[in-house]
Amino acid sequence: MASTPTDTPSSPSNRKSASDDVFMREVDEAVRQDEVADFAKKFGLPIGIAVALALAAFGGWLIWSSQQESALEESSEQLIAALDELEAGNADVANEELAAIAAGDSEGAAGMARLVQAGIALGQDKTEEAVGLYGQVANDAALPQEIRDLAKVRMVAANFDNMEPQAVIDQLGPLATAESPWFGSAGELVAFAYLAQDKPDQAGPLLVAIAKDEDVPESLRSRTRQLAGLLGNDAIDDVDAMLEELGAAEAPQAGGAQ
Repeated sequence: MASTPTDTPSSPSNRKSASDDVFMREVDEAVRQDEVADFAKKFGLPIGIAVALALAAFGGWLIWSSQQESALEESSEQLIAALDELEAGNADVANEELAAIAAGDSEGAAGMARLVQAGIALGQDKTEEAVGLYGQVANDAALPQEIRDLAKVRMVAANFDNMEPQAVIDQLGPLATAESPWFGSAGELVAFAYLAQDKPDQAGPLLVAIAKDEDVPESLRSRTRQLAGLLGNDAIDDVDAMLEELGAAEAPQAGGAQ
């Protein structure tokens, strides 16, 4: 007896299933590419740690504002010198200087040094070392909570493949809220953990919330919007505005192709 169309590999249902599988793999790859380690591999170590440097500067400012300037002046100069070595491409020299700062008496500067060291470790494929350093920062009560939360997000992102989904949810769930400055990054990881638990009903609304949050980077909003749609959740409030936005983004590409 001949097979029915729905039984054939080329049937619409099977093609859709295969397409969904490909999209899910592409989304998963996109998530990986957003992490510091992959960024470093693709664009080089100095650029790859740029995010870590900017965050270190932000954290340093927060600490500076909460402590006496004289207590941090010397360690801050050492940290700047280490960052200069990084910009010059001397990662090993910078790492030695950062290690000295991390072992010093200034708890704030030590935390910032470890944060940058973790970025270097990721760029060198030393994931276990990076996770350990991020963990030290995340558990350092002397640092501002925002920096500790950032370290926790980076730690989980770097170690995501080795963690149980529920552990990801337990650690990042409190940060996967619109009130958190790390909502986008933490929320996406929590959503993927829900998907790993086969809970699309919990992942979908979270992805929609990220896609609609204007404070989240557009690349992340676009990715979560697509994934939410794949799960049957509409993350588009204004279709006309979305089409206009897509048209504006495609126009420069069309002009460059001529």
